[in-house]
Amino acid sequence: MKVYYSIEEFTALPKAVVTSGTFDGVHYGHRKIIERLKEIARVQQAETVMITFWPHPRFVLAPEKSDSLKLLSTLEEKISLLEKLGIDHLIILKFDKPFSQLTSLEFIDKILIKGINTTKLVIGYDHRFGRNREGGFEYLKENSGKFGFEVEEIPKQELEEVAVSSTKIRVALEEGAVDKANHYLEYEYPVTGTVTDGNKLGRTIGYPTANIALEETYKLIPKNGIYAVRVEFEGNTYGGMLNIGNKPTVTDGSKRTMEVNIFDFNQSIYGKSLTIRFVKHLRDEQKFESVEHLVEQLDKDKAAALQAI
Repeated sequence: MKVYYSIEEFTALPKAVVTSGTFDGVHYGHRKIIERLKEIARVQQAETVMITFWPHPRFVLAPEKSDSLKLLSTLEEKISLLEKLGIDHLIILKFDKPFSQLTSLEFIDKILIKGINTTKLVIGYDHRFGRNREGGFEYLKENSGKFGFEVEEIPKQELEEVAVSSTKIRVALEEGAVDKANHYLEYEYPVTGTVTDGNKLGRTIGYPTANIALEETYKLIPKNGIYAVRVEFEGNTYGGMLNIGNKPTVTDGSKRTMEVNIFDFNQSIYGKSLTIRFVKHLRDEQKFESVEHLVEQLDKDKAAALQAI
């Protein structure tokens, strides 16, 4: 897959089957559109092109609400997921105030026609584009002859049969239902961060942990609690259990942290990057009467995590 960060980097194709959208999470519903895109491209002997936008449009159009919007995928994660799905070309358009003012006609002319040479556009039933989201399927269909490309809409009932949306996945993660989120995504929800220095209490009770700090503050972190996870580090995958929360048994509970105990692992990894993949929510975080009671529960948590992974 070739990746472009502006339409100017892209050279118009002889035949291009195109779709566009934010595709946050690249979940099962998105994959229905991508499967159709590839199917048409095979028949027409064309190349597939996906247009996406960065940053997420809501960060630009409603910055006062941006703190409340958490995304399922970083840009790097989105690129990796799309590459695995076999897209030929990914165009990442910078979404800023000037871009948001493009009319639907300007978007069609500059991006779809002159920039890509679209021969067929595939969109979801509710997809809108252009200033104030003025462009949609009916408008495109009515004017397809003038534009010089065909338009196909993925029917509402087909996408609703999948019963997937980025919002549903976010809600599932916020409730701790990572198994449900993973079912919708068709992969285990990932979080990537850097290992930072902690209070090192874990190693004194037999459960050393790596504290994970995220660079992308917009990335959605699941509900507080204890999770069975897989940990990817330098090409290897390990089992583990992860705590998200305020550690009320051993701290004043004023700071939310994310720390992972990696099973059968004994390496110094401060400053290194880890990817955590959520497998199962084991229990909610709780305050124990003593550290001894905490350790007893951690023994049970480890057994449950080993069974889950």
